[in-house]
Amino acid sequence: MDLRPVLYLIGLLLGILSLGMLVAAGTDLYYHNPDWKSFVASALFTGFFSCILVLSCQQERMILTAKHAFLFTGFSWILLPGFSALPFLFSDLGMSLHDAIFEAVSGITTTGATVMTGLEDVPPGILIWRALLQWLGGIGIIVMAISLLPMLKVGGMQLFRLESSTEEKVTPKFSQMVKGISWVYLSLTLLCAWFYMMSGMGGFDAIAHAMTTISTGGFSTFDASLAHFDAPTHYVAIAFMWLGCLPFILFLRGLKGSAADLYRDTQVRAFFLFIAVITAAIIMIQFFGGSGLNENLFRESLFTVTALMSGTGYANTDYMAWGGMIVAILFFTMCIGGCAGSTSCGIKIFRFQILASIAHSQIRRLVYPNGVFPPMYNGRPISTDIALAVLGFVFMFALIFSIIAILISATGVDFMTAMSATLACLSNVGPGLGSMVGPTGTYAGMSDAAKWILSLAMLLGRLELFTLLVLLTPAFWRR
Repeated sequence: MDLRPVLYLIGLLLGILSLGMLVAAGTDLYYHNPDWKSFVASALFTGFFSCILVLSCQQERMILTAKHAFLFTGFSWILLPGFSALPFLFSDLGMSLHDAIFEAVSGITTTGATVMTGLEDVPPGILIWRALLQWLGGIGIIVMAISLLPMLKVGGMQLFRLESSTEEKVTPKFSQMVKGISWVYLSLTLLCAWFYMMSGMGGFDAIAHAMTTISTGGFSTFDASLAHFDAPTHYVAIAFMWLGCLPFILFLRGLKGSAADLYRDTQVRAFFLFIAVITAAIIMIQFFGGSGLNENLFRESLFTVTALMSGTGYANTDYMAWGGMIVAILFFTMCIGGCAGSTSCGIKIFRFQILASIAHSQIRRLVYPNGVFPPMYNGRPISTDIALAVLGFVFMFALIFSIIAILISATGVDFMTAMSATLACLSNVGPGLGSMVGPTGTYAGMSDAAKWILSLAMLLGRLELFTLLVLLTPAFWRR
């Protein structure tokens, strides 16, 4: 198998990464911080390997097979965090290898779990670098979700290849589609930064938070996350976290005059229904528990549900103080995720819809044994291969979650921390539950072994499990 197409594309990604390092270096130079040297050194090192791969593997006509796509997806998301960790290692922060890798993986996968504290005193270049990692990871996930995953038939994603036929209906060429989505992504980021500044944020914080909001990443420039800011900022964050969870392909259609498609899409309606129902349940539980109905209760509940369900992981309050029943609801909220083709992760809305449709069909068959009741999605029958792919994904998600949770428990942490940290990393949410990894804590107290295991969980969750697991099968490497 000719690996040159895979290595060439990885080289291009490393080139983009090195340019991002220079942006962070420029930020440190602007603020007169000597840490810019670590970014320049990292950029030169990364750019060197980028040039070698691009120049040595360039071809006149590049053909990507399904095997190439699996290799590119798996190895690019494994190699990029390694290079992304260089600025953390070379900086004056004194981070160890496992901490640097954990922070880089969390950034590039838009998870938002962090081992860093005292963010107010961290050099501005590092803060922008963390935000840039999540921003680049977000656009990478969107492109992967609309191009590679449907072709690879991972976890039922082929459903969206059949539905959208993106190359024919949205834009005539794949490159134009990527360019269009990139412009939408950049425009939403700039718009988010502007609204943040209008809500009272400073320019630097607005840009950093805009990148981590639209990418549903969740890295902040303050230890208190968005609790550091006032109510208007929270509403801006809620609105743009919602936008980050919607299918970006529908934004392109809207620009071409098909804005109604955004409303017609059943997963979009289901996403907002989930948000509304869970938020209402939390508000009612707190109300009957003695809390008064007021704007603060509504805002904190809506913000927390949006942040956890979208996988952004921002916090504007300590939701661990809301009681055991609400914490249990939030635990399951973390695995829901947003829509397919967005920057969010988790199991995703469409899979819950397909599972519900399959269950409904099975119940009707039990009542009417001679009836024909095919499961439906978006008004169309669900094929057997899509149904099996979704069932297989959910099973593997539960199995991998169980295995990793047991491994994390073996490192000596309590049950709540092990379960929530595993789910938070596998669903790419970031903060978990409990005092150690909850909204007021970090992953700094986890053991080195736990950080490596959770780094793997973040990669598995971001790559939809099977994209990485298939590389471990001997059959994949046979001719």
